[in-house]
Amino acid sequence: MFRFLSTGSAVLIMIILAGVALFLIISAIPAITADWSTNDQLNTGPTAAFPNFWSYVGPLIWGTLWSAAIALLFGAPVGIGIALFISHYAPRRLASVLGYLVDLLAAVPSIVFGLWGIIVIRPFLIPLSDWLGANLGWIPIFGGPVTTTGSTILAGALVLAVMILPIITSISREIFLQTPRLHEEAALALGATRWEMIRMSVFPYAKSGIVSATLLGLGRALGETMAIALIISPAILVSVKLITEGQNSQTIAANIALNFPIATTLQRDALIGTGLMLFVISLAVNSIARVIVNAKPRKSKKSKPAGPSTPGPLSRIPAGDFASATAIDVVAGSSRSGKPGDEGPTPEEDIEGARY
Repeated sequence: MFRFLSTGSAVLIMIILAGVALFLIISAIPAITADWSTNDQLNTGPTAAFPNFWSYVGPLIWGTLWSAAIALLFGAPVGIGIALFISHYAPRRLASVLGYLVDLLAAVPSIVFGLWGIIVIRPFLIPLSDWLGANLGWIPIFGGPVTTTGSTILAGALVLAVMILPIITSISREIFLQTPRLHEEAALALGATRWEMIRMSVFPYAKSGIVSATLLGLGRALGETMAIALIISPAILVSVKLITEGQNSQTIAANIALNFPIATTLQRDALIGTGLMLFVISLAVNSIARVIVNAKPRKSKKSKPAGPSTPGPLSRIPAGDFASATAIDVVAGSSRSGKPGDEGPTPEEDIEGARY
Protein backbone atom coordinates (compact mmCIF):
# COMPACT_ATOMS: atom_id res chain seq x y z
CA MET A 1 0.00 0.00 0.00
CA PHE A 2 2.82 2.42 0.88
CA ARG A 3 4.59 1.66 -2.40
CA PHE A 4 1.36 2.23 -4.33
CA LEU A 5 0.71 5.58 -2.61
CA SER A 6 4.29 6.76 -3.12
CA THR A 7 4.33 5.83 -6.80
CA GLY A 8 0.88 7.31 -7.33
CA SER A 9 1.91 10.59 -5.71
CA ALA A 10 4.99 10.87 -7.91
CA VAL A 11 2.97 10.14 -11.05
CA LEU A 12 0.26 12.60 -9.98
CA ILE A 13 2.83 15.40 -9.71
CA MET A 14 3.96 14.74 -13.27
CA ILE A 15 0.37 14.63 -14.52
CA ILE A 16 -0.48 17.95 -12.85
CA LEU A 17 2.65 19.61 -14.25
CA ALA A 18 1.92 18.27 -17.73
CA GLY A 19 -1.71 19.39 -17.43
CA VAL A 20 -0.70 22.94 -16.52
CA ALA A 21 1.77 23.09 -19.41
CA LEU A 22 -0.82 21.67 -21.85
CA PHE A 23 -3.46 24.18 -20.73
CA LEU A 24 -1.06 27.10 -21.17
CA ILE A 25 0.07 25.93 -24.61
CA ILE A 26 -3.44 25.30 -25.95
CA SER A 27 -4.73 28.62 -24.61
CA ALA A 28 -1.76 30.60 -25.90
CA ILE A 29 -1.60 29.20 -29.44
CA PRO A 30 -4.39 31.45 -30.87
CA ALA A 31 -2.60 34.61 -29.72
CA ILE A 32 0.87 33.40 -30.67
CA THR A 33 -0.15 32.45 -34.22
CA ALA A 34 -2.50 35.42 -34.82
CA ASP A 35 -1.66 38.32 -37.12
CA TRP A 36 -1.56 41.17 -34.61
CA SER A 37 -1.38 43.87 -37.29
CA THR A 38 -4.80 43.01 -38.74
CA ASN A 39 -6.68 41.55 -35.76
CA ASP A 40 -9.21 43.97 -34.27
CA GLN A 41 -9.05 42.52 -30.76
CA LEU A 42 -5.26 42.70 -30.58
CA ASN A 43 -5.09 46.23 -32.01
CA THR A 44 -6.76 47.71 -28.93
CA GLY A 45 -6.40 47.54 -25.18
CA PRO A 46 -3.28 46.20 -23.46
CA THR A 47 -1.99 44.49 -26.62
CA ALA A 48 -2.20 47.53 -28.91
CA ALA A 49 0.87 48.87 -30.79
CA PHE A 50 2.64 45.49 -30.95
CA PRO A 51 3.17 43.78 -34.31
CA ASN A 52 3.28 40.23 -32.91
CA PHE A 53 3.29 38.18 -29.73
CA TRP A 54 7.07 38.06 -29.34
CA SER A 55 7.47 41.82 -29.47
CA TYR A 56 4.82 41.99 -26.74
CA VAL A 57 6.26 39.36 -24.41
CA GLY A 58 9.94 40.25 -24.89
CA PRO A 59 9.91 43.44 -22.75
CA LEU A 60 7.82 41.64 -20.12
CA ILE A 61 10.39 38.86 -19.86
CA TRP A 62 13.12 41.46 -19.48
CA GLY A 63 11.21 43.33 -16.77
CA THR A 64 10.60 40.09 -14.86
CA LEU A 65 14.25 39.06 -14.97
CA TRP A 66 15.54 42.58 -14.26
CA SER A 67 13.42 43.19 -11.17
CA ALA A 68 14.15 39.69 -9.82
CA ALA A 69 17.89 40.13 -10.38
CA ILE A 70 17.95 43.43 -8.47
CA ALA A 71 15.94 41.87 -5.64
CA LEU A 72 18.34 38.92 -5.51
CA LEU A 73 21.33 41.27 -5.48
CA PHE A 74 19.96 42.97 -2.36
CA GLY A 75 18.24 40.06 -0.66
CA ALA A 76 20.62 37.10 -1.06
CA PRO A 77 23.64 38.52 0.85
CA VAL A 78 21.39 39.82 3.63
CA GLY A 79 19.51 36.52 3.91
CA ILE A 80 22.70 34.46 4.03
CA GLY A 81 24.19 36.88 6.57
CA ILE A 82 21.12 36.63 8.81
CA ALA A 83 21.24 32.83 8.59
CA LEU A 84 24.93 32.82 9.51
CA PHE A 85 24.35 35.14 12.46
CA ILE A 86 21.49 33.00 13.76
CA SER A 87 23.40 29.71 13.40
CA HIS A 88 26.92 30.68 14.54
CA TYR A 89 27.01 34.08 16.24
CA ALA A 90 23.78 34.90 18.08
CA PRO A 91 23.12 33.63 21.62
CA ARG A 92 20.66 30.78 21.75
CA ARG A 93 17.72 32.82 23.03
CA LEU A 94 18.27 35.61 20.54
CA ALA A 95 18.73 33.10 17.72
CA SER A 96 15.39 31.43 18.46
CA VAL A 97 13.59 34.80 18.49
CA LEU A 98 15.23 35.94 15.25
CA GLY A 99 14.47 32.64 13.57
CA TYR A 100 10.83 32.93 14.54
CA LEU A 101 10.60 36.50 13.26
CA VAL A 102 12.21 35.62 9.94
CA ASP A 103 9.84 32.68 9.47
CA LEU A 104 6.94 34.97 10.34
CA LEU A 105 7.77 37.17 7.33
CA ALA A 106 6.79 34.30 5.06
CA ALA A 107 3.22 34.46 6.40
CA VAL A 108 2.76 38.14 5.54
CA PRO A 109 0.53 38.53 2.43
CA SER A 110 2.06 40.21 -0.60
CA ILE A 111 -0.60 42.91 -0.58
CA VAL A 112 0.68 43.98 2.84
CA PHE A 113 4.21 44.21 1.48
CA GLY A 114 2.86 46.25 -1.41
CA LEU A 115 1.12 48.71 0.91
CA TRP A 116 4.27 48.95 3.03
CA GLY A 117 6.24 49.72 -0.12
CA ILE A 118 3.80 52.49 -1.12
CA ILE A 119 3.61 54.17 2.29
CA VAL A 120 7.15 53.66 3.59
CA ILE A 121 9.66 52.63 0.90
CA ARG A 122 8.66 54.98 -1.88
CA PRO A 123 8.94 58.22 0.18
CA PHE A 124 12.09 56.91 1.85
CA LEU A 125 13.87 56.42 -1.49
CA ILE A 126 13.00 59.81 -3.01
CA PRO A 127 16.00 61.65 -1.41
CA LEU A 128 18.29 58.80 -2.44
CA SER A 129 16.94 58.94 -5.99
CA ASP A 130 17.59 62.70 -6.14
CA TRP A 131 21.16 62.20 -4.96
CA LEU A 132 21.81 59.35 -7.42
CA GLY A 133 20.39 61.37 -10.30
CA ALA A 134 22.44 64.46 -9.43
CA ASN A 135 25.75 62.68 -8.82
CA LEU A 136 25.59 59.46 -10.83
CA GLY A 137 23.21 60.41 -13.60
CA TRP A 138 25.90 59.75 -16.21
CA ILE A 139 25.53 56.03 -15.46
CA PRO A 140 22.70 54.56 -17.61
CA ILE A 141 20.91 52.83 -14.74
CA PHE A 142 20.69 56.14 -12.83
CA GLY A 143 19.90 58.27 -15.87
CA GLY A 144 16.64 59.82 -17.02
CA PRO A 145 14.25 62.14 -15.20
CA VAL A 146 14.30 61.45 -11.48
CA THR A 147 11.03 60.30 -9.94
CA THR A 148 8.91 62.63 -7.83
CA THR A 149 6.61 59.94 -6.43
CA GLY A 150 9.05 57.07 -5.77
CA SER A 151 7.27 54.67 -8.16
CA THR A 152 10.51 53.16 -9.38
CA ILE A 153 11.80 49.69 -10.11
CA LEU A 154 14.31 50.23 -7.30
CA ALA A 155 11.49 50.54 -4.74
CA GLY A 156 9.78 47.46 -6.11
CA ALA A 157 13.00 45.46 -6.07
CA LEU A 158 13.71 46.41 -2.45
CA VAL A 159 10.28 45.17 -1.42
CA LEU A 160 10.91 41.95 -3.36
CA ALA A 161 14.25 41.60 -1.56
CA VAL A 162 12.44 41.67 1.79
CA MET A 163 9.89 39.16 0.54
CA ILE A 164 12.51 36.59 -0.46
CA LEU A 165 14.43 36.87 2.83
CA PRO A 166 12.42 34.15 4.66
CA ILE A 167 13.12 31.54 1.96
CA ILE A 168 16.84 32.23 1.67
CA THR A 169 17.38 32.66 5.40
CA SER A 170 15.46 29.60 6.60
CA ILE A 171 17.04 27.18 4.12
CA SER A 172 20.56 28.58 4.59
CA ARG A 173 20.18 28.45 8.37
CA GLU A 174 19.20 24.78 8.32
CA ILE A 175 22.12 23.94 6.03
CA PHE A 176 24.58 25.83 8.25
CA LEU A 177 23.34 23.96 11.32
CA GLN A 178 23.91 20.61 9.60
CA THR A 179 27.65 21.20 9.19
CA PRO A 180 29.45 18.36 11.05
CA ARG A 181 30.41 19.63 14.47
CA LEU A 182 33.69 17.73 14.36
CA HIS A 183 34.84 19.73 11.32
CA GLU A 184 34.18 23.03 13.08
CA GLU A 185 35.89 21.92 16.30
CA ALA A 186 38.89 20.62 14.37
CA ALA A 187 39.36 23.96 12.59
CA LEU A 188 39.08 25.87 15.88
CA ALA A 189 41.53 23.45 17.52
CA LEU A 190 44.09 24.28 14.83
CA GLY A 191 43.91 27.96 15.79
CA ALA A 192 41.41 29.22 13.21
CA THR A 193 39.24 32.19 14.13
CA ARG A 194 35.49 31.81 14.00
CA TRP A 195 35.30 33.46 10.57
CA GLU A 196 38.15 31.28 9.25
CA MET A 197 36.35 28.21 10.58
CA ILE A 198 33.15 29.29 8.82
CA ARG A 199 34.98 30.02 5.59
CA MET A 200 36.88 26.71 5.55
CA SER A 201 34.37 24.32 7.14
CA VAL A 202 30.83 25.71 6.91
CA PHE A 203 30.71 27.39 3.50
CA PRO A 204 32.19 24.45 1.52
CA TYR A 205 29.75 22.07 3.18
CA ALA A 206 26.74 24.37 2.62
CA LYS A 207 27.59 25.56 -0.91
CA SER A 208 24.90 23.56 -2.70
CA GLY A 209 22.31 24.47 -0.07
CA ILE A 210 23.09 28.18 -0.44
CA VAL A 211 22.68 27.91 -4.22
CA SER A 212 19.35 26.13 -3.78
CA ALA A 213 18.11 28.73 -1.31
CA THR A 214 19.14 31.59 -3.58
CA LEU A 215 17.44 30.13 -6.64
CA LEU A 216 14.28 29.39 -4.67
CA GLY A 217 14.27 33.04 -3.64
CA LEU A 218 14.71 33.95 -7.30
CA GLY A 219 11.65 31.85 -8.15
CA ARG A 220 9.61 33.76 -5.56
CA ALA A 221 10.78 37.07 -7.00
CA LEU A 222 9.98 36.01 -10.58
CA GLY A 223 6.37 35.18 -9.77
CA GLU A 224 5.55 38.05 -7.41
CA THR A 225 2.50 40.02 -8.54
CA MET A 226 0.76 42.46 -6.22
CA ALA A 227 3.78 44.17 -4.69
CA ILE A 228 5.16 45.11 -8.12
CA ALA A 229 1.72 46.03 -9.46
CA LEU A 230 1.12 48.44 -6.57
CA ILE A 231 4.54 50.07 -6.30
CA ILE A 232 6.08 50.73 -9.71
CA SER A 233 4.85 52.92 -12.57
CA PRO A 234 5.43 50.50 -15.47
CA ALA A 235 5.51 50.46 -19.23
CA ILE A 236 6.00 47.58 -21.67
CA LEU A 237 9.52 48.41 -22.78
CA VAL A 238 13.11 47.32 -22.21
CA SER A 239 14.77 49.65 -19.72
CA VAL A 240 17.58 49.45 -17.16
CA LYS A 241 16.74 52.73 -15.41
CA LEU A 242 16.20 52.42 -11.67
CA ILE A 243 15.02 55.84 -10.48
CA THR A 244 12.54 56.96 -13.13
CA GLU A 245 8.77 56.65 -13.25
CA GLY A 246 6.80 55.69 -16.33
CA GLN A 247 9.92 54.06 -17.81
CA ASN A 248 10.04 50.95 -15.61
CA SER A 249 9.91 47.60 -17.36
CA GLN A 250 6.70 45.76 -16.49
CA THR A 251 6.77 42.18 -15.19
CA ILE A 252 4.75 39.28 -16.57
CA ALA A 253 2.82 38.54 -13.37
CA ALA A 254 1.91 42.18 -12.68
CA ASN A 255 0.86 42.71 -16.30
CA ILE A 256 -1.49 39.72 -16.16
CA ALA A 257 -3.03 40.86 -12.87
CA LEU A 258 -3.64 44.41 -14.09
CA ASN A 259 -4.99 43.63 -17.58
CA PHE A 260 -6.76 40.28 -17.32
CA PRO A 261 -10.11 41.67 -16.04
CA ILE A 262 -10.45 44.14 -18.93
CA ALA A 263 -9.06 41.93 -21.71
CA THR A 264 -11.07 40.43 -24.55
CA THR A 265 -10.94 36.73 -25.44
CA LEU A 266 -7.90 36.93 -27.69
CA GLN A 267 -6.18 39.42 -25.40
CA ARG A 268 -6.62 36.94 -22.55
CA ASP A 269 -5.03 34.29 -24.72
CA ALA A 270 -2.09 36.65 -25.21
CA LEU A 271 -1.83 37.16 -21.44
CA ILE A 272 -1.95 33.39 -20.91
CA GLY A 273 0.85 33.15 -23.47
CA THR A 274 2.98 35.47 -21.35
CA GLY A 275 2.17 33.19 -18.40
CA LEU A 276 3.50 30.29 -20.48
CA MET A 277 6.78 32.17 -20.88
CA LEU A 278 6.94 32.66 -17.10
CA PHE A 279 6.28 28.95 -16.66
CA VAL A 280 9.21 28.15 -18.97
CA ILE A 281 11.48 30.60 -17.12
CA SER A 282 10.59 28.99 -13.78
CA LEU A 283 11.36 25.52 -15.13
CA ALA A 284 14.66 26.79 -16.53
CA VAL A 285 15.64 28.32 -13.17
CA ASN A 286 14.86 25.09 -11.33
CA SER A 287 16.76 23.04 -13.92
CA ILE A 288 19.81 25.27 -13.58
CA ALA A 289 19.59 24.94 -9.79
CA ARG A 290 19.47 21.16 -10.09
CA VAL A 291 22.50 21.11 -12.38
CA ILE A 292 24.50 23.35 -10.02
CA VAL A 293 23.57 21.37 -6.92
CA ASN A 294 24.36 18.00 -8.51
CA ALA A 295 27.56 19.15 -10.20
CA LYS A 296 30.50 17.00 -9.14
CA PRO A 297 33.66 18.82 -8.08
CA ARG A 298 36.52 18.55 -10.50
CA LYS A 299 39.38 16.36 -9.43
CA SER A 300 42.44 18.41 -8.75
CA LYS A 301 45.75 17.36 -10.26
CA LYS A 302 47.99 15.44 -7.93
CA SER A 303 50.62 17.73 -6.56
CA LYS A 304 54.22 16.63 -6.39
CA PRO A 305 55.45 15.64 -2.96
CA ALA A 306 57.12 18.46 -1.12
CA GLY A 307 60.89 18.29 -1.07
CA PRO A 308 63.16 18.98 1.84
CA SER A 309 63.19 22.72 1.01
CA THR A 310 59.40 23.00 1.10
CA PRO A 311 58.20 21.08 4.13
CA GLY A 312 54.46 20.48 4.41
CA PRO A 313 52.34 21.30 7.43
CA LEU A 314 52.65 17.80 8.85
CA SER A 315 56.43 18.05 8.99
CA ARG A 316 56.14 20.99 11.36
CA ILE A 317 54.19 19.03 13.96
CA PRO A 318 56.33 17.88 16.87
CA ALA A 319 56.82 14.16 17.22
CA GLY A 320 54.16 12.60 19.38
CA ASP A 321 51.61 15.40 18.84
CA PHE A 322 48.83 12.95 17.99
CA ALA A 323 45.95 15.44 18.59
CA SER A 324 47.15 17.94 15.99
CA ALA A 325 47.80 15.24 13.41
CA THR A 326 44.33 13.76 13.94
CA ALA A 327 42.71 17.21 13.73
CA ILE A 328 44.46 17.93 10.44
CA ASP A 329 43.20 14.63 9.06
CA VAL A 330 39.63 15.52 10.09
CA VAL A 331 39.80 18.90 8.38
CA ALA A 332 41.33 17.37 5.26
CA GLY A 333 38.61 14.73 5.21
CA SER A 334 35.89 17.41 4.75
CA SER A 335 37.18 18.18 1.24
CA ARG A 336 37.48 14.60 0.00
CA SER A 337 35.10 13.20 -2.53
CA GLY A 338 34.10 10.20 -0.44
CA LYS A 339 34.63 7.69 -3.28
CA PRO A 340 36.19 4.30 -2.55
CA GLY A 341 39.92 4.48 -2.90
CA ASP A 342 40.02 8.24 -2.32
CA GLU A 343 40.01 8.24 1.44
CA GLY A 344 43.51 9.72 1.72
CA PRO A 345 46.01 8.90 4.44
CA THR A 346 44.83 7.47 7.73
CA PRO A 347 45.53 9.22 11.06
CA GLU A 348 48.23 6.64 11.73
CA GLU A 349 49.94 7.50 8.42
CA ASP A 350 49.70 11.23 9.19
CA ILE A 351 51.25 10.68 12.58
CA GLU A 352 53.96 8.53 11.09
CA GLY A 353 54.68 11.30 8.55
CA ALA A 354 54.79 13.85 11.34
CA ARG A 355 57.44 11.87 13.14
CA TYR A 356 59.71 12.03 10.10
